[in-house]
Amino acid sequence: MNIDFPLVLVIIVLGSGTIWLLDSLLLASGRSRRRDELARQYLGHEQEGSKAAQAFSDACAIETAEPTVVEYARSFFPVLAVVLILRSFLYEPFQIPSSSMVPTLEVGDYILVDKFSYGLRLPVTRTKIFETGSPERGDVMVFFPPHENDTYYIKRVIGKPGDKIAYRGKQLYVNGEPVPQEWLAELPSGRYSVKMGREALPGSDGYLMRIDNRRGARNFSVVVKPGHYFMMGDNRDNSSDSRVWGQVPEKDIVGKAVAIWMHWEDFLSVPSFSRSGAID
Repeated sequence: MNIDFPLVLVIIVLGSGTIWLLDSLLLASGRSRRRDELARQYLGHEQEGSKAAQAFSDACAIETAEPTVVEYARSFFPVLAVVLILRSFLYEPFQIPSSSMVPTLEVGDYILVDKFSYGLRLPVTRTKIFETGSPERGDVMVFFPPHENDTYYIKRVIGKPGDKIAYRGKQLYVNGEPVPQEWLAELPSGRYSVKMGREALPGSDGYLMRIDNRRGARNFSVVVKPGHYFMMGDNRDNSSDSRVWGQVPEKDIVGKAVAIWMHWEDFLSVPSFSRSGAID
């Protein structure tokens, strides 16, 4: 079961803010008046350590104390509101759950997702309220895939609206041109031969992993629809992406992956910062 964390956070922020506001408008003034009445009743309460001061303090604790729910709302609302603003409009942390982006991103990488490069969006509804830019080829992007609209995915932008994308014999073509590949290393892996290198997409480039003697995705050719993006994992032979479930509509974009800040595979391992840095 996936928990809609943005929705939960919005509900808590709105709930705590409403409680604090209603108390300030309707109840706080009454407690203040009662405190003034008690001050007039316990003359000499200003003298520290006196019986009047003790009696005044005890009476205030009983008759003018702020309700516990209001106290919690007043304490948590500012902190949660800041978290909501940062997470919704600036940066959101994200953990890499699969190997589909190896070698660029590994399982256990914790990354930061830039939420404003592709336009500011409201939390929960994901409605864009301000245009700031659009994805470019080669960007590593977080989004909701069309087949599963409550789980984040992360892949590389291969095609923008209007691009013709083709894939033949494990060679990628963009607008009729083969995308240059530079292989930097070849590693044996059992009965497979794994190549790692770089792929120079038009306007950008990124890392790539290919398993030569393993059957890959079928050959295809497609034109990217208006308002959509064609996504592929860097681990080309081990990635469920637009080759499988189609193009990603602009409305389902979450943000641009910009940096790795920590690597932590599981709770039994020690967090590492050796992979920290910008994402190519």
